[in-house]
Amino acid sequence: RSPVPHPPVGGDRAVAAMGLVEKIKEIEAEMARTQRNKATMGHLGLLKARIAKYRAELLEGGSSGGAGGGQGFAVARSGDGRVALIGFPSVGKSTLLSTLTDTKSEAAAYEFTTLTCIPGNLIYNGTKIQLLDLPGIIEGAAHGKGRGKEVIAVARTSDLVMMVLDAGKEQVNRHREILENELETVGLRLNKSPPNITIVPKKTGGVKFNTTVPLTHLGDDPERAVRQVLGEYKMHNCDVLCRQDITVDELIDVIMGNRKYVRCLYVYNKIDTITIEEVDRLAREPHSVVISGSTNLNLDYLLERMWDYMGLIRIFTKRRGQPPDLDLPVVLSNQRDGISVQAASAAISKELLVVFNFALVWGRSAKHSPQRVGLAHELQDEDVVQITPKTNTQQKHSKDYAARVQEYNTMVAEKRKARTKAGKKKRMPG
Repeated sequence: RSPVPHPPVGGDRAVAAMGLVEKIKEIEAEMARTQRNKATMGHLGLLKARIAKYRAELLEGGSSGGAGGGQGFAVARSGDGRVALIGFPSVGKSTLLSTLTDTKSEAAAYEFTTLTCIPGNLIYNGTKIQLLDLPGIIEGAAHGKGRGKEVIAVARTSDLVMMVLDAGKEQVNRHREILENELETVGLRLNKSPPNITIVPKKTGGVKFNTTVPLTHLGDDPERAVRQVLGEYKMHNCDVLCRQDITVDELIDVIMGNRKYVRCLYVYNKIDTITIEEVDRLAREPHSVVISGSTNLNLDYLLERMWDYMGLIRIFTKRRGQPPDLDLPVVLSNQRDGISVQAASAAISKELLVVFNFALVWGRSAKHSPQRVGLAHELQDEDVVQITPKTNTQQKHSKDYAARVQEYNTMVAEKRKARTKAGKKKRMPG
């Protein structure tokens, strides 16, 4: 008898993906049928946990197919910050990139003009900011439609998401709501802070639940709801501490641990095609800016808001007895490594952290000028910092001095050994 041929691996993945999609649809239908009240909050939380788990499996299965990011999506990070332009096709992203930067991105009246990721550089406040013009995404992008996964993957690496919307069609198309749902599905949390929840896994002891505030979003029995969600992820031994009034979605985000919290600025383009009353209504929405890319209207205010949302600050350094260097600032970001003296020292040289003694700060973050501070001091924009290293005597009294000396001697010995080996090869005949 001839062996029964097995289906290809890709077919198995497609079947598994279809099964997960059907499970998600069934759970969503059950959630729609369930009445929302305090008695059903625990059951709804359990259903949300299952949906989040199935969606994570679906995204992991799609990303392991080996298709890669596609042409034009492997853009190296450059500059002091990265901004991703996201939006539906033909909303003016390419026009905005060409206006703000020297890069010319093809713009036309038809959809899907941009098919790859086009980077451009913008100089603002003495800092270099990278703008990425991404292809237009459509509904269902989180599950791979229209190269949506590649676009959203680039957005996860950005310091700011700039969602470009068509002001004339937004009230009918509801693009903002659709894009928010797509980004939420893949774990991007827009204009939100990480929930103040601590979950410490243990080997034994069961689940110990504590809270410092009343929990009003988890039903009549919050502890039971938390235990059910943890059980869905097979976390049966852990300590849970809630310091804020959390929701089930926030608890799931902490359990998953792969959420990206990023600032988002909603840019309503083409305001020259709507009435002044509509412009006023859109401008009053939270996290929103109204512009016209074709007529260069309100672009200066857009750059100001972009700078504020990225959280970038400029730090000027000075040597002892010399004026500060105001030509080349050290740019720090609150979203990357922080804005402390420690982050500034690491940005200058990692060796400064080893020999750091104290720093003198002039500027808005100092109570008096200069103020002597340590590594934990948080800086503000345009502060001047003078870092003083430890003296040789202080370094010798450090706990790790012997280890650092041994590491340096080992490095010198290896270099000497490499030079000796290279010299022997040169002296060998033929």
